[in-house]
Amino acid sequence: MRYCAQPERRLGYREVNRAIEAIFREHGEGRVQMPPKVYITFPKGDFRTMPAYLPALDIAGVKIVNVHPENREHGLPTVMALMILIDPESGVPRAVLNATSLTDMRTGAAGAVAAKYLSPKREVSVGVIGSGRQAEAQVRALADVRRITGIRIWSREEKNAGAMASRFPDYDAGVAGLERACDADVVITTTPSREPLVEDEWIHEGTHINAIGADAPGKEELDPRILLRARVFVDDMVQAVHSGEVNVPISRGLFSPDQIAGTLGEVVIGKKRRERPEEITVFDSTGLAIQDLAIARLALEGAEWIELPFP
Repeated sequence: MRYCAQPERRLGYREVNRAIEAIFREHGEGRVQMPPKVYITFPKGDFRTMPAYLPALDIAGVKIVNVHPENREHGLPTVMALMILIDPESGVPRAVLNATSLTDMRTGAAGAVAAKYLSPKREVSVGVIGSGRQAEAQVRALADVRRITGIRIWSREEKNAGAMASRFPDYDAGVAGLERACDADVVITTTPSREPLVEDEWIHEGTHINAIGADAPGKEELDPRILLRARVFVDDMVQAVHSGEVNVPISRGLFSPDQIAGTLGEVVIGKKRRERPEEITVFDSTGLAIQDLAIARLALEGAEWIELPFP
């Protein structure tokens, strides 16, 4: 068995985006094994276990990942992750990876795949709600599939929005108010909010929204009225209903699972799609274990490893 501390350092978003698109195709075709995440809750956060098997890549494993929103106040990442890969044929552990940055990249790539298929424009203005690691990952992945004409960033702490803007000097990036940030072709939400931040009247026709932050029960970033006039796609039906952007509106009877248009995998294989340029589309991302396997497979190639004898 091998351990890799920095498996992400050689990866670029172009290859990661392609790998994530390919596994969404596998998901759309029903060629994966992936039970829903299991959540353990703490007073200030949670951790999840995420097992999966991808026959097409001959890879299986489980990710253990935490989400602690207050960690930034203590100089720690909000999300940290460990990935364990096993040999599907024998069950022998194959590798252990530090999957923290890999999680950022694979989630960003999912947003890029959604925008590639659902955003009607090739040149897009981008509004970002939130300014953490995932906000940056979303923009960098998106830049591989769409030409970005400008970025408006909102954060509860304006200095954090300014810091993020400074990391995108080539994209006319700047700090904006919440309503102004929502006036964009692609809106990305990446906060841990438990109440809606994005109001319905701020979203214009033709907008595509990547709703990333709501990834646990009780989290919610969008006014439910947006979902009612949008075409909503999810990464996985069971996970989205349990813990995605739609989970709170469904629990309150404001939205129904029957109103979900389909999964991103179904979009990738051409079974579902945006129907009109002027309609609003939403991608509700909860994060899939098969995404972790796909990016781990990339990281296995050419990384520096520490051998850990096993058994």
